[in-house]
Amino acid sequence: MIAAPAPDKRPATLVAHPGRMVSLDVFRGATIAAMILVNDPGSWEHIYPPLEHAEWNGWTTTDLIFPFFLFIVGVSLTLSFASRIARGMGRGALALHVVRRSALIFAIGLFLNGFPAFDLGAIRIMGVLQRIALCYFAAGLLYLATFQKEPAVGRPAQVRANIRVTAAVAVALLAGYWALMMFVPVPGHGAGHLGKDDNLGAYIDRSLMGGHLWSESKTWDPEGFLSTMPAIASLLIGILAGEWLRSERGGGRKTLGLAAAGLALLLAGRLLDPYFPINKNLWTSSFALFTGGCAMLALAACYWMIDVRGRRTWAAPFLVFGMNAILAYALAAIVSEISTDFEFSFSTRRPLTTLHGWIYNKFFVPHASPVNASLAFAVFFVFVIFVLLWPFYRGKMFLRV
Repeated sequence: MIAAPAPDKRPATLVAHPGRMVSLDVFRGATIAAMILVNDPGSWEHIYPPLEHAEWNGWTTTDLIFPFFLFIVGVSLTLSFASRIARGMGRGALALHVVRRSALIFAIGLFLNGFPAFDLGAIRIMGVLQRIALCYFAAGLLYLATFQKEPAVGRPAQVRANIRVTAAVAVALLAGYWALMMFVPVPGHGAGHLGKDDNLGAYIDRSLMGGHLWSESKTWDPEGFLSTMPAIASLLIGILAGEWLRSERGGGRKTLGLAAAGLALLLAGRLLDPYFPINKNLWTSSFALFTGGCAMLALAACYWMIDVRGRRTWAAPFLVFGMNAILAYALAAIVSEISTDFEFSFSTRRPLTTLHGWIYNKFFVPHASPVNASLAFAVFFVFVIFVLLWPFYRGKMFLRV
C-alpha cells in the first residue's frame, strides 16, 4: 500500500524519515537507477561492454546490480526487524509479515513477467522480484528464529541478529551449493559441468518449470531454484553488514570495518574464481562473495560521505528512486513493455513502429554514434521514471509491500 508520512517541514531536496540511514536509501536508489539504465538501452545491438552482463564466466559492472540489491535488502531487514521488535512486535506477527510480504513481491514479479499478454502457458515463473521474495522469506525467518536480545543498562534490551548463526548459514549455503554443482551428476552429462545447459541448476529448472523458463534461453533460468541458495547468502551478508552499522561504534570505525570486510570478501571471491568461476547466471559462491565485498565497499563509501560527513545534496535524486524502489522497478517494467510491445504507424505508407523505436530513431539516432545514442536513450528512460516517481516523493507517498 502507499504510506503517507506526516508532513515534513524540511526542504524537499532531501527528505527521509527521522532515524533512517540516508546512505542506505541513496545506495538503494543508485542501484535501482542503474538497473533501469542497463535494462532499457536504445538498441540492444549497440551497448558499451560495462553496461552488458558477462556472457558467462566473469563479470561486468552490470553484474553487480542485482547482488547489490539483495545485499541492500539484507541491511534493510536488519534495521527494520530490530525496530519492529523493539516496539513490541512478536515473532509470530513478524513471521506473518515476512510470509505476506514475500508472497506479494513474488506475485508482483509474476504479474510483470506476464504483462501485457498474460500467456499462462508460457509465463516465466522465476525472475528478479521472485528471487528477492524467496531470499527475503528464508533470511527473514532465519532472523526471527535466531535473533538475540542484549541487555543494556538504563534502556531497553538491544535486538541483534545472531551473527554466528547467520554467518554459519551463509557459509553452509555457499559450500553446499558448490558441492551440489560440482559433485552431483546430471543425467546425460555427469558431474562437475558448469555450462549453460549441462549444469545441475539448469537440469532442475527444466525438470520443475518446463516451458516457464527465461524466454531468452528456454533451457535454463538465471534466477533458477538451485542458484537461489547462494543468493540467500548474498542477503545474509547484508544482514551482517547491517548489524555492524547498527553497533555503537563511531562512524569512522564503522566505515573502516565495513571496507575491510568488503576487501576480504572481494579477495576471497577472486581466489575461489579458478575453482568455481565468478558467474552471475549461476550465482556461484565466488560470485556471491565477490559481489558481497563490492557491495560493502560501495555502502562504506556512501555511509562515510552521507551519514558521517553529511554531504547529502548530491544524493537527492537517488532518494526519489531509493525510497520507492519497488514502485520504480514496476513502473520501469510496465513503461518498457508498453513502449516496445505495441506498434503503430502515422500513415498506411509508413512501416509499423513502437513508441520506443520512434523516439529512439527520431531524437537519438541522428545525433550521436550508435552506442552513444543507445546510452542517451537509456539515460532519458531513467529520467522518465524519475519524473513519474517525483510526485510520490514530493507528496511523501511511499509504496510499502
